[in-house]
Amino acid sequence: ENSDSFLLAVDTDWKEHDIETPYGLLHVVIRGSPKGNRPAILTYHDVGLNHKLCFNTFFNFEDMQEITKHFVVCHVDAPGQQVGASQFPQGYQFPSMEQLAAMLPSVVQHFGFKYVIGIGVGAGAYVLAKFALIFPDLVEGLVLMNIDPNGKGWIDWAATKVSAIHLEVFSQEELVSNTELVQSYRQQISNVVNQANLQLFWNMYNSRRDLDINRPGTVPNAKTLRCPVMLVVGDNAPAEDGVVECNSKLDPTTTTPKMADSGGLPQVTQPGKLTEAFKYFLQGMGYTVPSASMTRLARSRTASLTSASSVDGGRPQACTHSESSEGLGQVNHTMEVSC
Repeated sequence: ENSDSFLLAVDTDWKEHDIETPYGLLHVVIRGSPKGNRPAILTYHDVGLNHKLCFNTFFNFEDMQEITKHFVVCHVDAPGQQVGASQFPQGYQFPSMEQLAAMLPSVVQHFGFKYVIGIGVGAGAYVLAKFALIFPDLVEGLVLMNIDPNGKGWIDWAATKVSAIHLEVFSQEELVSNTELVQSYRQQISNVVNQANLQLFWNMYNSRRDLDINRPGTVPNAKTLRCPVMLVVGDNAPAEDGVVECNSKLDPTTTTPKMADSGGLPQVTQPGKLTEAFKYFLQGMGYTVPSASMTRLARSRTASLTSASSVDGGRPQACTHSESSEGLGQVNHTMEVSC
């Protein structure tokens, strides 16, 4: 079941765009349009994946769909990593991690977003954290999965290839016990993502510098993430040490560490738990968000009250989604959904 959901890659109601940036074109897909003061949800995938392989299972989960009805969602593909991407020409210089972050304001400006809530995994989490450090006024919150804030010595792709990505993503337990998921992941890396382009992204990510963040008050003029942050890592995942270290470098009053019993791909293997954590994260930022179960209850209650009102001529008291969502995000960046 996990591998089936992982392979699910059918986008509905999404529009594709190629955005000009100072460092080349970015392929993005977007659903919805900005409304009021609500931020956009902007995602960035891990190396070896693209937005479909990384996020479809999570964003197709029923409760997550209820949440994202009230936000515009924008998935960003790293250069050349999208499905069907053309191979970069010989000698192409892949953008540095800092340049990947500096491409994102072009996306924000193109769609007229005021600010974003970023959701990133692995390399994508690093890019979004760098983006928030350089452009803090554009980022309202971050969900960073499997982030490693440390620089890395260059690893030769030719000597490691797909096996290295496995070791970077999956726990030893998953490599042994969840072979179906690992095999489907391997096939997708090999078949969906252009291998030459992937090699360029891999090499750049694995020659990255330290994120250079420090907990406020620990060093003079410490740089840190100023927005609320939720850190997510799977239990015994290879990224666990990096995420724990990242947590030690962030403001404890605005950082929420989340350990998921999910291995290396929490958004694939535990979308329900991750959605629940994301909902509480949004609530902590002042947004009231529905769950699918509450929405079903509201629909049932609205239907019964509508039926009753047709008898006594009164207007039903239950507030439907269309009524409650008209004023979303109009006051103090707070989203109210009455269920």
